[in-house]
Amino acid sequence: MSQAGQSCHRPDCGGTYEDVGGGELYCDTCGLAPVVSATGMVASPPTGVAGGGSNSRGTGGSGSSGSSARSARSSRTSSQSSKSRRSVSGRLSRSVSGNSTGRSVSVRGSGSSTGSSGRGRLGAGLVQVPQVPRPDPRSMVLENPEVPERKRFCSRADCGAPVGRARGERPGRTEGFCTKCGHPYSFVPKLKAGDVVHGQYEVMGCLAHGGLGWIYLAVDRAVSDRWVVLKGLLDTGDQDAMAAAISERRFLAEIEHANIVRIYNFVEHLDQRTGSLDGYIVMEYVGGKSLKEIANSRRTKDGRRDPLPVEQACAYGIEALEALGHLHSRNLLYCDFKVDNAIQTEDQLKLIDMGAVRRMDDDESAIYGTVGYQAPEVAETGPSVASDLYTVGRTLAVLTFDFQGYTNVFADCLPDPDHIEVFRQYESFYRLLVRATDHDPARRFTSAQEMAEQLTGVLREVVSLQTGRARPALSTLFGPELKVTDTELFPKLDGDVSRLGARAVRRRRAAPASAGGTTHAGAMPGVPDTPGQASLVRPADSPAAALALPVPHVDPSDPNAGLLAGLLTSAPAELAAALAAAPAQSTETRLRQARAWLETGESDTALGVLRTLEEEDPDDWRVVWYRGVASLVTGDHEEAALAFDAIYDAFPGEVAPKLALGLCAEVLGQLDNAAEYYRLVWSTDPSYVSAAFGLARVQLATGDRRGAVRNLESVPESSIHYTAARVAAVRARLRHRTAAGSDTPFLDDLTAAAAQVEALQAYGLDPARREQLSAEVLGCALDWILSGGRASDPAARRVLLGSDLDERGLRFGLERSYRTLARLAPGGEERIDLVERANRYRPRTWV
Repeated sequence: MSQAGQSCHRPDCGGTYEDVGGGELYCDTCGLAPVVSATGMVASPPTGVAGGGSNSRGTGGSGSSGSSARSARSSRTSSQSSKSRRSVSGRLSRSVSGNSTGRSVSVRGSGSSTGSSGRGRLGAGLVQVPQVPRPDPRSMVLENPEVPERKRFCSRADCGAPVGRARGERPGRTEGFCTKCGHPYSFVPKLKAGDVVHGQYEVMGCLAHGGLGWIYLAVDRAVSDRWVVLKGLLDTGDQDAMAAAISERRFLAEIEHANIVRIYNFVEHLDQRTGSLDGYIVMEYVGGKSLKEIANSRRTKDGRRDPLPVEQACAYGIEALEALGHLHSRNLLYCDFKVDNAIQTEDQLKLIDMGAVRRMDDDESAIYGTVGYQAPEVAETGPSVASDLYTVGRTLAVLTFDFQGYTNVFADCLPDPDHIEVFRQYESFYRLLVRATDHDPARRFTSAQEMAEQLTGVLREVVSLQTGRARPALSTLFGPELKVTDTELFPKLDGDVSRLGARAVRRRRAAPASAGGTTHAGAMPGVPDTPGQASLVRPADSPAAALALPVPHVDPSDPNAGLLAGLLTSAPAELAAALAAAPAQSTETRLRQARAWLETGESDTALGVLRTLEEEDPDDWRVVWYRGVASLVTGDHEEAALAFDAIYDAFPGEVAPKLALGLCAEVLGQLDNAAEYYRLVWSTDPSYVSAAFGLARVQLATGDRRGAVRNLESVPESSIHYTAARVAAVRARLRHRTAAGSDTPFLDDLTAAAAQVEALQAYGLDPARREQLSAEVLGCALDWILSGGRASDPAARRVLLGSDLDERGLRFGLERSYRTLARLAPGGEERIDLVERANRYRPRTWV
């Protein structure tokens, strides 16, 4: 935080900050305030000229934000930039490799936004953004329009010297000539209330002062007395230059979009006082609050600025990207998106300052931008779609945390994520910002539409985590989950269902493991086994799970896209043969062949194809994805983790890479990371049922039975895996659980498990599995009773699966279940073993 006496943050300024009263700090040399004030308020530096052709002209007040300082910053390699590269953003990749992986993914064929959106609603239907009421325009007029001395600078682009400053007791002049370059300056409004411009626009007064002079509120007397804004077009008295500027900017009037301020007209007005012909842009009046005002209005109890909720900032970003996408579709660049240039009015966001908009093929006019928001390459190579998206990423960062030093120390990078709470809490949001603000333009998002899709995915994840309610959506990049493997979380029970209640019986022969299990060789009957956590659940079958991951959609630009869409065969061998007969091989056909070979066990052939494709196009994300799948199938889990981590970097709003990373973390033994990725997937989209089973498997391995049961029971009834999830939930409550007699909650778990077993009959649970589950529940209940367990009300009769909750009733229940299983057994050996088990649990009777 800046304090009085500290050096000025502005490049090429040797001044220090002085407290001018009320806690406001200003540099004693350049006269500018710190970018983040002592109270934490957002205060963007003024728009300045970053570069341009020989005819470039600067905006008034650009001061120290000229091109020289920007070029110096962009020409160096920031040491801090390495802290926020996408390759080191993942916890999993850091733990695997220990440093940056160096792998990046460029997005191919994502397309760009081409049309305007009719949406005028913030939040994409996912979050409610507080509305900003539209104020009475008259209330916004300044009573005494003045420019503070500290904000007076020469408007000449190559000068920017302070002008109009006080000397001694004499106040600063509001008009005059720059003492450094001789360029005239004036901070006196050229229009006053009552003036009529172009015979049509009646001036009401001044609204604000900008880089090109005063901004005025006016009434359009020719069109229904609508409110309009007049903004100076060019700070010059040259009439020929004025006419050329007006002609050059008329294309702005053709832009129509719900999120962009409407340009109505370009007019000229003769200044009666000076005789100069001034040009004005006539714009739609947008009443509301800028993002800067909204951000600064949020305060904590101690008076510091409270950053915007990340979901609200994402909503603003999506709307801004809609507007930028429309401009890009018309070969236009916005160049200067920041918190000052977007206003929320009611439930709509609008870009309000079109002064920096330029054509993509314009190599002559000045390039305007703002330090801290502008991409580092703009000063040297000019603006681009990638640099526009960079400004959106920087704006999201400024809005969501106290971004100290974003115009100097972190001018072209992000802070360490370990120091920023919102980054630690929402990894996907951090990865999105890192890609949007990558130092290399080629590694950023390729279009506003693509960035908006990923930002919407991140917003869905954030809202799902906050509300506990899933917000699923169809992916434009991946298909659905192919199947769910590993639904059998538990191995067959190895031992008796009751470790205390089974009596020794002489065996006739060794019998195969059955539903009730067998006693270990050499084990004493009635003595419980003590299996560890590792034997509680089956380990994940990583090859099968890898091949069950979602498959990327076929690139529509691929020559064989139509052929692949028409292939109906599902057998891998038949598919490989059909693809081999394709008229010409392409990337997509070879990727499908590689997958078919992985499914048939020909891993070496598949890896050879993928290596060839990587050599041809190492940044194709589809190749990287299939490389990760192949690595999982062949057991190279670390390489798989790095490949999927790169996909997550490229598509932070997608579910598929997080599911794949959860699997990688699990097989690598990083159970905390695995649980986090599985939780992200399951919380956002419940159609990925493998995430629920994976999360439960990890939780059981770490001893969190209640968490595992909760997740398994959250599988929706509409899922085909509902029955398997409920069966697993029953076993998760009781399997290998030793309960003392005083463990009263164990009785609640027994009751819940029994109720689930009874309910599963209505969902098609076959009789054999039902009796197997019943035996397990009754066996656990018998152990609890034999350990001294009693119901809270001993006088009340408790029944469990049709058996009294006492030793005699439970033994009869176990006998009944085993005799039923014996009748259902397919072979004689197993049937004899089950009958013997029934006899071992039968209570002693006289008959």
